[in-house]
Amino acid sequence: METIKIQGTDDTPGVILDPIDKLFQISGRSLPEDVTAFYDPLLEWLDDYAEENKDKIEFEFKLTYFNTASSKLLLDVLLKLEEMHEDGTEILIKWFFPDDDEDMEEAGEEYADIVEVPFEQISYTL
Repeated sequence: METIKIQGTDDTPGVILDPIDKLFQISGRSLPEDVTAFYDPLLEWLDDYAEENKDKIEFEFKLTYFNTASSKLLLDVLLKLEEMHEDGTEILIKWFFPDDDEDMEEAGEEYADIVEVPFEQISYTL
């Protein structure tokens, strides 16, 4: 299984999907020009991973901003993790948000209400 590492930019999040080191993370800002083109390979990777692995996953979201288009694709990622959870993979979602960012905190709460996966909200200081 190939590792995906994407360096974040001003418009795209950093992504690490590393099955060897068990590191699964999306971080930074998400407002890519073509949100589908950016996230589809990640969703395909998760499909492939789910077929081959049932190892525990702690998936970290450390976003500081995302636009409306990204919110739908982030939900798709979360729903994919929910599917994996239903198929027997132990999943823990960690939603990190700056302690002074109510919007990011609320976004995490809303996602936690939608998906039935263990979900932790973790605040941090910038």
